[in-house]
Amino acid sequence: MSRPQTPTLDRVAGPADLRALGDAQLAALAGELRSEVIDAVSQTGGHLGSSLGVVELTVALHAVFNTPMDKLIWDVGHQCYPHKILTGRRDRIRTLRKKGGLSGFTKRSESAFDPFGAAHSSTSISAALGFAVGRDMGKPTGDAIAVIGDGSISAGMAYEALNNAGHDGRRLFVILNDNEMSIAPPVGAMSAYLSRLYANEPLAKMRSLAEGFEAALPAPMRDGAKRARQMVTGLTGQGTLFEELGFDYVGPIDGHDMGQLLPVLRAVRARATGPVLIHCCTVKGKGYAPAESAADKYHGVASFDVDTGAQKKSKPAAPSYTGVFGKTLADEAARDPDIVAITAAMPSGTGLNIMADRFPARVFDVGIAEQHGVTFAAGMAASGLKPFCAIYSTFLQRAYDQVVHDVALQGLPVRFAIDRAGLVGADGATHAGAFDLSYLCALPGFTVMAAADEAELMHMVATAVAHDTGPIAFRYPRGNGTGVEMPDRGTPLEIGKGRVLRRGTDVAFLSLGAHLAETLDAADLLAGDGLAATVADARFAKPLDKALLADLAATHRALVVVEEGAQGGFGSMVLHELAATGALDGQLAVRCVHLPDRFIDQASPAEMYADAGMTAQDIAAAARRALGLPENVVRLNRA
Repeated sequence: MSRPQTPTLDRVAGPADLRALGDAQLAALAGELRSEVIDAVSQTGGHLGSSLGVVELTVALHAVFNTPMDKLIWDVGHQCYPHKILTGRRDRIRTLRKKGGLSGFTKRSESAFDPFGAAHSSTSISAALGFAVGRDMGKPTGDAIAVIGDGSISAGMAYEALNNAGHDGRRLFVILNDNEMSIAPPVGAMSAYLSRLYANEPLAKMRSLAEGFEAALPAPMRDGAKRARQMVTGLTGQGTLFEELGFDYVGPIDGHDMGQLLPVLRAVRARATGPVLIHCCTVKGKGYAPAESAADKYHGVASFDVDTGAQKKSKPAAPSYTGVFGKTLADEAARDPDIVAITAAMPSGTGLNIMADRFPARVFDVGIAEQHGVTFAAGMAASGLKPFCAIYSTFLQRAYDQVVHDVALQGLPVRFAIDRAGLVGADGATHAGAFDLSYLCALPGFTVMAAADEAELMHMVATAVAHDTGPIAFRYPRGNGTGVEMPDRGTPLEIGKGRVLRRGTDVAFLSLGAHLAETLDAADLLAGDGLAATVADARFAKPLDKALLADLAATHRALVVVEEGAQGGFGSMVLHELAATGALDGQLAVRCVHLPDRFIDQASPAEMYADAGMTAQDIAAAARRALGLPENVVRLNRA
């Protein structure tokens, strides 16, 4: 398929060019921009549905506000592709999410038009308020505009920011992008409240109310319009929730109608003196039929055929870790009625949709509310249930206080299934699960496991089911397994016991997690040099297999520890134990292979691990250094 024709978009090098266009031209531009986004993402993959839902809104915001002096802050940032095209990055948009290319999210180092980086949700209003304070204290910044979705605004941080901003009373703009669809159908009272604001029949018949801006009316008319809006939206209080928090509320308006967007945005920019919330109703995947008709609205897609919408996904040779977890947990739940599961708006992303299909009453989607989800799970554990809290590694960071205070301190048997451990590819540094080993191993009473392959993951799910004396976590990577033979059912592992896969005499490798395959490859490389390596899978970061560690330290000249985590994690646990037992007092050479002390930009997982210095060749080189040998291939002549 040929590239779309974009005569108006071709005249736009940046937002300043938008301000020279008439409203009809801006509407035409939006259509061309949508086609450009579809064509680009068909080649790169990425977050398509969310970006298509904000095309008109993106055009209108850049046409009305003076970006980049005015700070436009996209919550999460996964809807920023139209924004990137309009802000001088069109020529690179087909490098999206690739090594050396554009990030799939907003990123401060990428453009002055990205004033605040994102990738996790519900941060935009807090950041916008920070910019507003900076402006009022004389810093060279203009208005602050936060664009936040109806799913993201359900999180506690967004409410905290709304409350603070409303109380503070500073001029600030919040655009509520309400598409009734975050990653999964949003849950909770806020979603239902937003739906009532515009989905009831009386409001649909009185669309003219949605086109007005009350603050622009004379006082008597404004008061009458407010009373009328309260009547048709079914609200009986003095105003909407947002007005009670101190915001002027405008809307709901059609987020795809430039005839509504442009006048409303111009009016609020001209007249607002305090915080304003503009409620825009949009359609995720708007303007591309395959996305609009898909259950997930093409939230995240691989490259695809524009004409048919068919995604070009390669058929995996092995099942995904996420799928193995989901099926294993559902099978365990069929045997144990006390097993329940919690997800924070990611049922399919965590594999819990499999259990939800079989046992819907035992799977709880709390929305984008990881903090609540963890304490909710702690309450269920205290009641005697067996909760599995399935949260991505980087999302669990958002609930660390709850993990410490509500779970670990009370010794409650919450089971944490930590997906996306290690480097994750195209989503880049914001989604890399680098720190969970560090932040969980520090907690007293925690049991922490890492799966070396998909069969080990099944065993760790079974271990977590059987473990009822304290919190337990198991981590596993994004993507497909290694193709190992799968058991019919997982078997509980002995807590704190690793396994030895290969015996040698020169160097010992102690691997934790899914880098075991690379560690075995490193041992093969050393074998080509005449070096015999032991390879052990620790299985447990905490408690350590002290007997295994003592054996490896006593019977080898060098020990290399391998983990898909940041420094301060498993390797530190090993070094503390070796130091405490005196194993470091003699001739043992120890090296740790882990993620470097820096964030790694998006690329393929293989490219990212190469950047991190964690390939099989790197692991073998670490062993050679520990043995005092050159890092390149050295063949030893043995008698």
